[in-house]
Amino acid sequence: MKIRDRYRGVMDWFAANMPVAETELSYSDPFQLIVAVVLSAQCTDKRVNMITPALFARFPDAPSMAGATQEEIFGLIRSCSYPNNKAKHLIGMAEMIVSRFNGQVPSDRDELTQLPGVGRKTANVITSVVWNSPVIAVDTHVFRVARRLGLTPGARTPLDVELRLTHEIAEEVRPQAHHWLLLHGRYVCTARKPHCSECGLKKWCAWFPEHNNVKIS
Repeated sequence: MKIRDRYRGVMDWFAANMPVAETELSYSDPFQLIVAVVLSAQCTDKRVNMITPALFARFPDAPSMAGATQEEIFGLIRSCSYPNNKAKHLIGMAEMIVSRFNGQVPSDRDELTQLPGVGRKTANVITSVVWNSPVIAVDTHVFRVARRLGLTPGARTPLDVELRLTHEIAEEVRPQAHHWLLLHGRYVCTARKPHCSECGLKKWCAWFPEHNNVKIS
């Protein structure tokens, strides 16, 4: 199967079967989203959504969080993974947003990656979700699904996957394509025992016939 045909089939299937695809993190503004995304690293969105209501009730914006102590933040996020590091990053991030960006979360990816705890993936999530920028954030789900489907042959790193997806997927589709691939990986194409019998993408999937002794015509 030609790579363009595979992309066309996968994107068309998602557009028809998952017309609404968006982040499952709860937030009310860009600052709360960036906090939630930082907390979500190696932690489920469900757990993050259990943590953030109390956190945002106490520290709803960058100025208030910038004035918090690490112990205060830790006490509110301790049930997530790596709470010590994340508490430190959240305070440092809030301080920089206040001191360098006048209290506003920057919309530029390069500026976002200057913030403590914010890497390329997190920056792509923020710009995509908040400003609908034509970028694709590659987390563990997107990385796995893109490679299994055969969308990124030869890609070995998240950056390789991001660049290939960005090259092949139309600009106007990229923000939604991130959520399509992520949600598909979270609920169908799981890391262990993917639910191939429930998957509508078998026709275009490179992984399925190789691991199920099936010939796709």
